[in-house]
Amino acid sequence: MKIKAVTVNRFRSYSSPVTVQVDDLLVLVGRNDIGKSTILEALDIFFNEGKGCVKIDKDDINKDCLSQGQDCIEIGVEFTDLPPNIVIDATNQTTLQEEYLLTSAGTLHVIKRYPNAGKEKVFIKANHPTNPECADLLLKKHADLKKILEAGGYDCPDKSKNAELRKAIWRGQENLQLSDCEIEVAKIDAKSIWEQLKAYMPLYTLFQSDRKNSDSDDEVQDPMRIAVREILGDPEIQADLAQITDTVKARLDEVAQRTLQKLGELNPAIANSLDPRLPDFASLKWTDVFKNVSIAGDDDIPINKRGSGVKRLVLISFFRAEAERRQNEANLPNIVYAIEEPETSQHPEHQRALTDALIALSEAPNTQVLLTTHSPEIVKRLRFENIILISDQAQERVSPVLEHELPYPSLNEVNFSAFGEASYEYHNELYGFIEAEGRLTEYKAGKPQRPYIRIRQDGSTISQQIVLTEYIRHQIHHPENDHNVSFTAEELTESIEAMRLFLRI
Repeated sequence: MKIKAVTVNRFRSYSSPVTVQVDDLLVLVGRNDIGKSTILEALDIFFNEGKGCVKIDKDDINKDCLSQGQDCIEIGVEFTDLPPNIVIDATNQTTLQEEYLLTSAGTLHVIKRYPNAGKEKVFIKANHPTNPECADLLLKKHADLKKILEAGGYDCPDKSKNAELRKAIWRGQENLQLSDCEIEVAKIDAKSIWEQLKAYMPLYTLFQSDRKNSDSDDEVQDPMRIAVREILGDPEIQADLAQITDTVKARLDEVAQRTLQKLGELNPAIANSLDPRLPDFASLKWTDVFKNVSIAGDDDIPINKRGSGVKRLVLISFFRAEAERRQNEANLPNIVYAIEEPETSQHPEHQRALTDALIALSEAPNTQVLLTTHSPEIVKRLRFENIILISDQAQERVSPVLEHELPYPSLNEVNFSAFGEASYEYHNELYGFIEAEGRLTEYKAGKPQRPYIRIRQDGSTISQQIVLTEYIRHQIHHPENDHNVSFTAEELTESIEAMRLFLRI
């Protein structure tokens, strides 16, 4: 299963529902404290249920919503690439489509609600029958389904399986009256549905940018732990572990029976009241056996005791190795790598190498990469369809990068909008477009002018009156001319804004 979209509501800075479309590579850009990391952390809460990097608490409830009596956080995820079939009750294999648990677009939409940041309630939003005669079949027990079947006279060859009974009843209706509705998982008679679905969901791992510096620092440990989880998920290894479990359980049972036999010789009543309880294979936490796995440096000094740059280099190497491995191997589990600010503590050269590695990783089968960044260097290496701009504007809280002031996509435009980066390159791009369109005279009309000393070819100088944009343009292209006062960063921004405004008119 792959993530198609994530929706958050009443969570931190998001006071109303906001949906982000997710592709194989998604990069969230925007200014500080604008809500980029909130999206990645919401997914961590959704997938890892408090056992990942983030634990939900009451401070996560949006304060405006809380003041209005709305204290229920919502995190919804829509999935594609669904399993062909699933065991939806204990007796039969069926499909999500046959159980009407998919949206009209054929996706699986799961919503988790956290009342007062407490225990989650799970819902499936689906295009489901609403005809009163067959609307709540997933909530019915076996006996109730049989009564409906018999009352309606529907044909069902196998009346022992709930899924078959539901299919027969739905098949017998002239109009199911399909409509979008929510089904609470806990109320479904097939109690194992959520556990079954979770087995198909992608492994989600979040690399945060601000780590504590301790021996258990996940900055370096997480890559190894991800490897452990993937390795232990291999079917062959699972079969070997199951065999080991059965052998250990058999021997433990022998010990328990011998003990109870001797106890029976002393006190039969007590012996008969006792029963050995041995864990099932599914309940064993094999990952805990390898929880101390790590990468150590010289003299067994943990890598996390080294500088931030070195720790992030370990991550770079991990992602590069993962990209190569996942490209070459088949039948790998779905995995989502979510990385906050991969540029942290990295030289620009390393930023570029890491970006290239993450792009390659996102192109591997069954792999998605989600990033947040403040780095214009990273943005310039991306494709526009991979970028989502997060802002504090209510109407454009989350928006894809579209063609704005220029008639073609501009990454300089993205960096200016997201980070306020007023670059020479963007100034030249805007100026060059206005000039190429033959609108330079129109742009300069009515704007205040200032003196500019120009150097002639013979070395003499001449004073001219030009607008701010031309003043900056000349200084960018003729840095050897030191006869003029350098423009400021504020003036560069002012000139860029003026050209953007002109092109919007």
